Amino acid sequence: MSHLLRRHAPIPAEVWDLLDQEAKDRLTVALGARRLVDLEGPKGWEHSATNLGRVGAVVAAPADGVIARSRSVLPLTEVRGDFSLQREELVNATRGAVDVDLGPLDEAAHRVASVENAAVFAGWEAVGIIGIVPASPHAPLRWSSGAAAYDDLVATAVATLKRAGVGGPYGLALGPAEWAAIVEGSDSGGYPLVRRLGDILGGPIEWVPGIEGGVVLSLRGGDYLLELGEDLSLGYDSHDAEAIRLYLEETLSFRVATPEAAVAIQTA
Repeated sequence: MSHLLRRHAPIPAEVWDLLDQEAKDRLTVALGARRLVDLEGPKGWEHSATNLGRVGAVVAAPADGVIARSRSVLPLTEVRGDFSLQREELVNATRGAVDVDLGPLDEAAHRVASVENAAVFAGWEAVGIIGIVPASPHAPLRWSSGAAAYDDLVATAVATLKRAGVGGPYGLALGPAEWAAIVEGSDSGGYPLVRRLGDILGGPIEWVPGIEGGVVLSLRGGDYLLELGEDLSLGYDSHDAEAIRLYLEETLSFRVATPEAAVAIQTA
């Protein structure tokens, strides 16, 4: 972790422990995509590319009777969220304060988690990541009848996956607005909607900041692969008399192995 330059920061070890725990608490909740796809790694900061198991076109070699082909790889993407903390607040932590203002760290954790979630579900064209929703061959379902009709759409999505030969259990990823509506909703008989959906899916319903709408996907394994080089870690950038500038950083790639293993539900 020497590249994070933590030893250069004017932060004692016990405060680093506090910051690491705060980041872990926030990220555990916000990294919803990780609970729905296969996670590989972390493989370390030096790990730079994911092997795609393919090769490119044949090219000429500087000898007769010899050919060459380049191995195909997906470079890992470095994702970094910067933030600043007031030095006096960190000093207060060493005094035993239990209400240290770590709001900027919490906000950075939410931003970075949202980027990871969005990369997995919506894709990230600029870094070569094709997301779950763009890759799916199934037509998206549309939700326009209120929360009470959502169970019908989820049942339709599960039926679509079963017809495609994609087994369960199944999970449901929901954007923040949809998650709030589902958790507060009930069916026509007053039964909590979230329980009804759980019965249909056989798997979890996850709050996934960074996406809009919902996605029903198989949790059987092997369909969606999120690879980490460096897992999310806190690093040091610089400081002055008032503030310390830090960052959260990770490296990742994402691949879709089975495009037909998910159905999107768009909010009208």
